[in-house]
Amino acid sequence: MAIAGMTEWFGFHGGIQLDTPKDLAAGSGLLLCPLSPRLIFPLLQRDGRNAKPRVTVGQRVLKGQPIAGGESPGQPFIHASSSGVIAAIDDRLLPHPSGLSGPCIVLDADGHDEVVEFAGVTDYRDEAPEVLAERLHAAGIVGLGGAGFPTAVKVRPDGVRVDTLILNGAECEPYISCDDALLRHRAAEVLEGARILLHILQAERCLVGIEEDMPQASDALTAALGGWNGDGIEIAPVPAIYPTGGEKLLIRVLTGREVPADGIPAEVGVVCQNVATAAAVYRAVVLGEPLLSRIVTVTGTGVRRPGNWLTPVGTPIAHLVEQCGGYTDRAERLILGGPMMGFALLSDEVPITKSANCVLVLTVAETAGRRPAMACIRCGACAEACPVELLPQQLYWYSRSDNPDRLAEYHLSDCIECGCCDFVCPSHIPLVQHFRAAKGRLAARRRERGQADQARRRFEARQARRQREQQEKAEAARRKKELLQRMSAGQVASPAQTGDLAEGRTASPQSRES
Repeated sequence: MAIAGMTEWFGFHGGIQLDTPKDLAAGSGLLLCPLSPRLIFPLLQRDGRNAKPRVTVGQRVLKGQPIAGGESPGQPFIHASSSGVIAAIDDRLLPHPSGLSGPCIVLDADGHDEVVEFAGVTDYRDEAPEVLAERLHAAGIVGLGGAGFPTAVKVRPDGVRVDTLILNGAECEPYISCDDALLRHRAAEVLEGARILLHILQAERCLVGIEEDMPQASDALTAALGGWNGDGIEIAPVPAIYPTGGEKLLIRVLTGREVPADGIPAEVGVVCQNVATAAAVYRAVVLGEPLLSRIVTVTGTGVRRPGNWLTPVGTPIAHLVEQCGGYTDRAERLILGGPMMGFALLSDEVPITKSANCVLVLTVAETAGRRPAMACIRCGACAEACPVELLPQQLYWYSRSDNPDRLAEYHLSDCIECGCCDFVCPSHIPLVQHFRAAKGRLAARRRERGQADQARRRFEARQARRQREQQEKAEAARRKKELLQRMSAGQVASPAQTGDLAEGRTASPQSRES
């Protein structure tokens, strides 16, 4: 039976209480962003590879048509979010912390918004889970909570039994309210997506985690859940403590299960998806619609009219901010994501991607509070605040000294980069910045080591092949010599009595005479 209002939850270490000015955008309702005349689709994928274009410059495409990607389950399709002509395939500034450029497909919209024909399924319960997973891949569905992991891969974990699906609607970071807006206005789509995911996973229950300070979202879910019994879905309020919405933390809070270090949730019988991903799953399966748009919170005191906008993927941020009345005179910094885990952008010409949940515009007063970093005083506040129970102070020292062995020993890979340690540090040390840099160096070394290992294996294989060839030649020469000696001694009567003669390319005296 469906249960609303489950209150039992498990605690976790650390975390911080933050002021969450979500009302700036949350009261706007759900707004529809007008189509931008130009759409930009970065080809950079979550795994660091670039998707392969499926279109050429000058080609006209329709809304919903695949334009890149899809080569493998880990390479989700990219679809045109409106009809128009491919204007360019070239390098553009990416919405990425690196601030670097990368290949993008540029689409000039024609304003007709002409759509390809979509075809959904009549009843998803009649479809095999693997068939539905393939539909999710074809629709380009990825995690919309910010990670962007391909959903088709996540819902088909190999060799493990999943009994619990968690839908993450716990927007614990300040300012962001896009999931809140989704739950208020499209709760039924989220719940139907949950049922489809339960069917794919063959899981027994679904917990919809939302923060206790989201009463309207909770009411909308409760209303949409009415009349649906026996589907194993529960609404699960969680404490409004940052960063409860982190995947592994939310799993711990709702189930008490600990995801192993360097492990995945499926190892403890859980799959976690964002509520927006669930709604996208519903649209992909029931309506046959690929992932073409997402809700984006545009907020901060540096923008005139904050709001939550249903935005076509590929829309330049400048166009989206324009719909909000533009920047205020005090606007100073543009951030993609929230103030804790987001990153500053160099330009508002970068596009909204599938994983972009918030555009935050801060003022001079809000960005002037960061004071210069001072020496660590070993107070331990960072360790007390760390929600995954790491020792940030030690990680800081080993990241500065570039000591990979000690960084591994102190579980740098488990850092979720939530920024709690930064927030509480009295010395204002940008700890997360050091940790990200250290992770980048370690990843680069792993790539170099992998390339070196691959080169070594190729060299060893080539050497082994050459050695085999030399041995085979030596053996052939030995057999030939032995055969010739036997022929000279009259021990071999004719070439028909041995196959070695032909291989040795030497004819017997009898054959030469004939």
